[in-house]
Amino acid sequence: MALLLPAGVRAQSAAEEQAFRQAAALADPSIVRIETVGGLDVVGELLTGTGPTTGVVVSPDGLIITSSFNFISKPASILVTLGDGRRFPADQVATDSSRMLTLLKIEATGLVPLPPATQSDLRVGQWAIALGRTYDSPFPGISVGIISALDRIFGRAVQTDAKASPVNYGGPLVDLEGRGIGILVPLSPQGQEVTAGVEWYDSGIGFAVPLADVYAVLDRMKSGENLKPGLAGITFQSAGVLAGEPVITRVRPGSPADDAQLAAGDVITAINGTTVDRVAALQHLLGPRYAGESVTLTVRRGDQSLDVPVELVDKLVPYSASYLGILPARPARDSADAGVTVRAVLPESPAAKGELQSGDVITAIGDEPVTDAAMLRDRISRVEAGAVARLRVSRGDDERDVEITLTSIPDQLPETVPPISIRAGSEPAEGAVQTGRFTAKLPGGEQEFWAYVPENYNMEHTYGLMVWLHPAGDTQEAAMLRAWQSFCVLRGIILVAPKAADISAWTPGESEFVRGVVEQIRSQYTIDPARIAVHGAGGGGAFAWHVAFKHRDLFRGIAVAGAPLVQPPPDNEPDFPQQILVLAAQDDPRFPRLEASAQLLQEMKFPAVLLTLPGEELAPEFTAIRIAHFIDALDRI
Repeated sequence: MALLLPAGVRAQSAAEEQAFRQAAALADPSIVRIETVGGLDVVGELLTGTGPTTGVVVSPDGLIITSSFNFISKPASILVTLGDGRRFPADQVATDSSRMLTLLKIEATGLVPLPPATQSDLRVGQWAIALGRTYDSPFPGISVGIISALDRIFGRAVQTDAKASPVNYGGPLVDLEGRGIGILVPLSPQGQEVTAGVEWYDSGIGFAVPLADVYAVLDRMKSGENLKPGLAGITFQSAGVLAGEPVITRVRPGSPADDAQLAAGDVITAINGTTVDRVAALQHLLGPRYAGESVTLTVRRGDQSLDVPVELVDKLVPYSASYLGILPARPARDSADAGVTVRAVLPESPAAKGELQSGDVITAIGDEPVTDAAMLRDRISRVEAGAVARLRVSRGDDERDVEITLTSIPDQLPETVPPISIRAGSEPAEGAVQTGRFTAKLPGGEQEFWAYVPENYNMEHTYGLMVWLHPAGDTQEAAMLRAWQSFCVLRGIILVAPKAADISAWTPGESEFVRGVVEQIRSQYTIDPARIAVHGAGGGGAFAWHVAFKHRDLFRGIAVAGAPLVQPPPDNEPDFPQQILVLAAQDDPRFPRLEASAQLLQEMKFPAVLLTLPGEELAPEFTAIRIAHFIDALDRI
């Protein structure tokens, strides 16, 4: 029996359908189809699309705006098909890497630019229609939704629940009058790379850059100027949407903030006269600004209020981590000892030249006391390489100040890293954590991981954690366990090995599974956050780069075997310090690319070591001793 809707409901539904069709028809002359030819098949761990995508006409003389995602494969040529069927080759004119947009040019005239919606009239809950031209159909594809939120991605985008995916990235989000609300692009609050946000496609979370913002910078892009996010070079006491007052905790050396003489402890209270009381409010006002623009920051410094002009830049001077050259003692968990005891002084280091000795206790740097290794590490990171650090050092009954000139972390591993003797823990009680080799799953999950925890595990000690990402087609479980078991016991390392859902390849989305595994192990065992590393070989190595750089807050070490970089790494940042070990077989055909990867990382001031081993392949039994050494030295200061 058919269900008959009331006449009023049917009439409303028909009216809405007619409104959607009319809006699409009004925008239709401005929507183009974009096809690419040639280029890369894979970018990072992402398979690049080969199908057509969408763009929007923004000038009568052939300017077209679209999503930069459509060109991540670096195609050899670009073809644009207009709504009337005419086809043209296109050239890339400029890129807006803040909003992930690309401007194209075709040799055509008399085109119809899409008019922008009035931004002040946009409201949450209004109809929003996502359009794309990717098929031979004369009418654009339609997905209907609403505007879910305004001023998302730090003021750069509106959010919609209309379906947004690679088939309509670069297409318009329009209102019921056919005016452009924005250009659909993949965006993410957590990432700036061109693929950030792609994992949300067709999920009800989509973003569109306001078309009015595109027109505001069109002349700059038309001239060939590439637009980039504006950077000031400041770090705050806390981050995230719940972060409080914008208290500066770090100023990057050589940055605009440094040039403006901003300092740690300053509190930003306004930008260009607009009051800000939280970090998120400041990011919302700074987020849409481009490199080259100037802003005036009002800061509170003690009892003073200062107006400080800051000119934003597109790139900060690479950060070079400072290096003292000690291995700190690893006290038992919840130890009440004050200061940092020197476990070992590394040869040829600033500490060695400053005549520090094993057993010395560092109690302060400058006039600031230090209570543990994490605090000392943070304080040292705030002193520029090449500058002098004044340390308060206790040696027996003697206490003195020692001035030491810091250097950058060397691009070689320490010659020796003395292991710490870990006595076996007490007899485990019923329900205690597992030791030895075991297999497990995340709560409610289907994917497995296996792990090895030393049988002498003692919860009173902190352990390093190595995450093994297997190569395509082979978990290498037996070989890894055989190669690593003794080093785990000797060095106090827990080995955990997530398994890809499809053993033949890792997918980008599985980085969240890997993180979940790490968090579960951390919740069950005493893990030192300074000694968490990810290691992969072959395809697992390529995935290790992706995982480590995506979750920089988690991983302090990256060890890859036979896996060159597939994308440029992010900037080396003091708040996410990472040390890197690149293992290369001398006769591996990829050796030049591995060598170039290490060199690029070193140029970007990452503490990166290239370790060359003989032969053509790197088996676990040859790499384990080096990587265990590397992980055990991650907590060096």
